[in-house]
Amino acid sequence: KVVDPTLAEMGKNLNEAMKMLEDNQRKVEEENEKKYARKDIPGPLQGSGQDMVSILQLVQNLMHGEEEEETSQSYRLQNVGEQGHMALLGHSLAAYISVLDRERLRKLTTRILSDTTLWLCRLFRYENGSAYYHEDDREGLLKICRLVIHTRYEDYTLEGFNVLYTKQPVIYISSAARTGLGQALCNQLGLPLSCMCHVPCNTMFGSQHQMDVALLDRVIKDDVESGKLPLLLVANAGTPGAGHTDKLGRLKELCEQYKMWLHVEGVNLATLALGYVSSSVLAATKCDSMTLTLGSWLGLPAVPAVTLYRHEDPSLSLAAGLTSSQPVEKLRALPLWLSLQYLGHDGIVERIKHASQLSQRLLENLKNLDFIKTSVEDELSSPVVVFKFFQEYSNRDQTSHAAPASAIQHPIISSERHIYDTFNQWLGEQLAQLVPASGVDVVELEDEGTCVRFSPLMTSAVLGTEIQDIDQLVDCLKMKIPVLTSTLQLREEFEQEVRRTVGLLYIEDLGWPGLGVVRYNYHCDGKNDDKQEKELEKINTELLKKLNELESDLTFSLGPEFGGQKNCVYIGMVTEDLDVSELVETIAATGREIEENSRLLENMTEVVRKGIQEAQLQLQKANEERLLEEGLLRQIPVVGSVLNWFSPFQASPKGRTFNLTAGSLESTESMYVSKAQGTGTTPPPTPTSSLAKQRLPGQKAFKRSLRSSDGFSETSSISHCDDLDKMDQRPPTLSPGQEQAPLDMEDAEEQKEVAQAKTDTEDICSDESPPDCTQVEDEASQR
Repeated sequence: KVVDPTLAEMGKNLNEAMKMLEDNQRKVEEENEKKYARKDIPGPLQGSGQDMVSILQLVQNLMHGEEEEETSQSYRLQNVGEQGHMALLGHSLAAYISVLDRERLRKLTTRILSDTTLWLCRLFRYENGSAYYHEDDREGLLKICRLVIHTRYEDYTLEGFNVLYTKQPVIYISSAARTGLGQALCNQLGLPLSCMCHVPCNTMFGSQHQMDVALLDRVIKDDVESGKLPLLLVANAGTPGAGHTDKLGRLKELCEQYKMWLHVEGVNLATLALGYVSSSVLAATKCDSMTLTLGSWLGLPAVPAVTLYRHEDPSLSLAAGLTSSQPVEKLRALPLWLSLQYLGHDGIVERIKHASQLSQRLLENLKNLDFIKTSVEDELSSPVVVFKFFQEYSNRDQTSHAAPASAIQHPIISSERHIYDTFNQWLGEQLAQLVPASGVDVVELEDEGTCVRFSPLMTSAVLGTEIQDIDQLVDCLKMKIPVLTSTLQLREEFEQEVRRTVGLLYIEDLGWPGLGVVRYNYHCDGKNDDKQEKELEKINTELLKKLNELESDLTFSLGPEFGGQKNCVYIGMVTEDLDVSELVETIAATGREIEENSRLLENMTEVVRKGIQEAQLQLQKANEERLLEEGLLRQIPVVGSVLNWFSPFQASPKGRTFNLTAGSLESTESMYVSKAQGTGTTPPPTPTSSLAKQRLPGQKAFKRSLRSSDGFSETSSISHCDDLDKMDQRPPTLSPGQEQAPLDMEDAEEQKEVAQAKTDTEDICSDESPPDCTQVEDEASQR
């Protein structure tokens, strides 16, 4: 039982607050919705203040939002369990503990810091180490760099940066390290970028994601000979991209030779807590410092990262900022102290072990998939799995299975690599969308290109990934592989068909994940570029609209929002049963139809315009002739009225009508005589596509028809109209029994008609078409 009432109330309030914030199914009254319709706009501070429930309600609204527009987009929040509540409680307790008297605060913070440091050093096999807790995961390395500068430059405390002019410090970092890490260190330390040396990875032997130790040795020797001071080496136990571990044992020997500091970071350091640890990762326990990101490994929100280090001089550690004399600074470890106690040693090991089992499960399944290449450091224990889709052109008959890291590297030309990068980018996005709990993402590697990465140590505890999620991921991958292979094989055929077709232009876009890009060329003469561009856009837009109206499994679009070609039709992924020739022919025919309709409209507009001008001239001439016939006196207002009364002038009305079909002007005299408008000639039919391929019922467009005999069995759906036409062309053949049966039923006068009807009925019935038989029998009975 908690004796301190403040602690009891704090825990109670935290539970209530978490319940309210995690409740997404809140009910808001209509009046409150109208009153607080725009809570995202900052407002004045209320003078009377608000209670805790109202403030938490506001926080909940800001977290989840009140707009229903975002409900269609699936988002996944971190899985905050009881251990997460303990971490959040730590921040509240830190604020409460900070108000204690100085002596109690010192004792409490010392106990919290010493306990957490001891637990972490034992968990991750780092003996006699100290710990620095920080929010930014790069801050620990920054403090270590300052510690090494204070250690190697004895007068640095007094003279500052002046001592760096005599011997320029050099920090060595792998080229496979996090992007921007070296520049961030130089900016925070106030060093020029020339102090940062990026060491290339292996190119000949070993993993191409490991630091080249022999090259590093030569670089260090050259720096020493040029008067520079090798200061620190940053190695990886799990590179950010592929998750490979550097040769830490050899790097440690090299650092001892040149009196350098060795710092290690990476996701593979989490496996130090397991019973079995690979020798490459186990060598990290001998390094001078390492950074651990326990928040992502264990699924703990708002817990600090930890940098474990070994150093004998506490004054230099204090000068570098690794330790602090302020007790409040030591309370950073409180959330982690609470969470580690809640999980216990077994709970921590179980979470890391579960993540390793997930990666092994995926790796075993990938070995059995064709056209999937993996890049893993160790087949037996690899916390990070990187794979990609790859189809060997040189030997497609052989089955391609998952292989070690060296098997993913192939000397392919840049265009083919660009295509594979595009396809793997699409594959990674599809898998992440279909199985969001898996946590897969897309990564760009220097040698392999675009790959799909699965790093459960960074995502499984947060997303709650389970074994069934991995199985679902493999099932989705199995469904996508045939689509990728079919699209890749049909791309070349599609390009050849488009280039052979008149009126179509093939657009090469290596960044489009699909069958290809096509544009219908608009044939125009004597038009400027702006008008031609508008007509081209109009035709291709209408072409895209008509293609989408077809019943097919293909996706037609205008392409990506940024970086795509204009006035083109982008065709997405396809299956192996696609009829490429029919697709290209349909696109060309539809484009020609749209162009002919457009030209017909343009010609009709021009003809109408000329007809109106000609009609105006003829009507003006007719008016002049009418004036001559009537005479001058009839045009005088008063005299003309009197003259028309005494001697009326009979003149038939003369008008003009425009025949759209003939494109000519005609007189309206016949219309006034017959009191009816002439029908004229029949207009020509609108040009339509003659490529409507006859398909089976239920068969979608652009699908290859079945070529086997099973496709034309009696169970398949075949048009009965064709069968009836064939039956009408051959003479009826009936058995003698069938022929004589109706003759005995009716009199001689009706025998001929009944026999003929019965013959037609039985002929059609022999084709096994019951509905058609019933229809013909009904007609026979009516006859």
